[in-house]
Amino acid sequence: MNRLLSVVAATLLATVSLGAGAMSHGGAMSDEEKAEKMEACKKMDPMKADDKMKAECKKLEEMADKKMDDKKMDDKK
Repeated sequence: MNRLLSVVAATLLATVSLGAGAMSHGGAMSDEEKAEKMEACKKMDPMKADDKMKAECKKLEEMADKKMDDKKMDDKK
């Protein structure tokens, strides 16, 4: 009985660990998807866009700005 409980616990732990790893990598956008989204943001009409689209565009712009700042800091070194 003890051995069965240990096997079940180890199996559960392995399943949870693999599931968490898969979830952490599942939602990342590729560079191609980011480029397409940025292009859509540039073409977006702010008066007609919904709040979700505006928020996504703002997030992408902030990420691009941060990346540019990091690159400038690396160039100064």
